[in-house]
Formats: sequence, structure tokens, C-alpha cells
Amino acid sequence: MPTEKTKMLDGEPYDASDPELVAEREHARTLTRQYNATDETDHERRNELLDELLGSVGEDCHVEPPFRCDYGDNIHVGENFYANVDCVVLDVCRVEIGHNCLLGPGVHVYTATHPIDAAERAEGLESGEPVTIGDDVWIGGRAVIDPGVTVGDGAVVGSGAVVTEDVPAGVVVKGNPAEIVTELD
Repeated sequence: MPTEKTKMLDGEPYDASDPELVAEREHARTLTRQYNATDETDHERRNELLDELLGSVGEDCHVEPPFRCDYGDNIHVGENFYANVDCVVLDVCRVEIGHNCLLGPGVHVYTATHPIDAAERAEGLESGEPVTIGDDVWIGGRAVIDPGVTVGDGAVVGSGAVVTEDVPAGVVVKGNPAEIVTELD
């Protein structure tokens, strides 16, 4: 019988009130609270906390507080990663962010989702879909990346965009819902 955590990570409906999941979220909240309270010059402590919180962290990773996430250990970031203030990552499934990526202020990345049917939603089960962000991606401030989306290498997501579908490599998307506005060389 799979655990609620296994179901969650596999994108199946799961019970988020499961004690193991509650404890893991509380641990992530403790670490993010500590991280968000660090002094801007305490780079060593910030790196230690990110190493403990996130699933994997590449070299030269910078996350400006405040930062929020559900579990943390489902987030994997590559080298030369920068996230500006107020970023939120709801990581009930894997979030893979490549090398040389930039997140503007207030970027939200969601893997968590709920049933469309109101009766099913009232039962309290949740699910998720992984998000993948390729190498050399820039996501502008207040953009939202929805569950199940892949953003291709070298893409740019304009500020305020709501990305509901995969973004091909080497394009600029803007709007709600995000649409391709430019192809890059």
C-alpha cells in the first residue's frame, strides 16, 4: 500500500493531512522562517539552510528572502540560480530548475492542484504535477508557472504572465494565458 507521500510524489490524489506530510511541511516552514530571518551578509548560514531545505542546490545559488515553499526537498536548482524577493514554490511534486536561471520578484511556481469537480474537492484530496524549467531561463516578476508546465531552455517569461502550457525553448511568452510573442535567435 503506497504512503500518502508516495502518492503525492507520483502525482496521484493524496491526503495532505497525513501526519508524515504535515511534519515535513512544518520542518520546511521552520527552515524557511530561519532563512527569511538571516542577515543579508550571512551568506554561509543562508547556504547551509538552502542545502538543508532544498533537494539539490548548484553552485552560486542566491535566494532573496522572503521565500516560501511547501516541502523544499522536491526543489532542485542548478548552478548560477537567482530568485528575487517573495518567490513561492509549491513543491508537492518535483520542481527542476536548470543552470543560469533567474526568477524575478514574486514569481510563483505551482505543482499543487485540486480536483475540478466540487464534490471531489470537498473530499479534501489533492494532487500535483511536476514543473521543469530549463537552462538559461528568465522568469519576470509576478509570473505564475502552473502545474505540469515545462519551460524550455533559453525562454523568457514576461512579468505577470500566467503560464498554463509548455513553453518551447528560445521564445518569449507574455500575457494571461501566456502566449509566444517573440522567437529568440
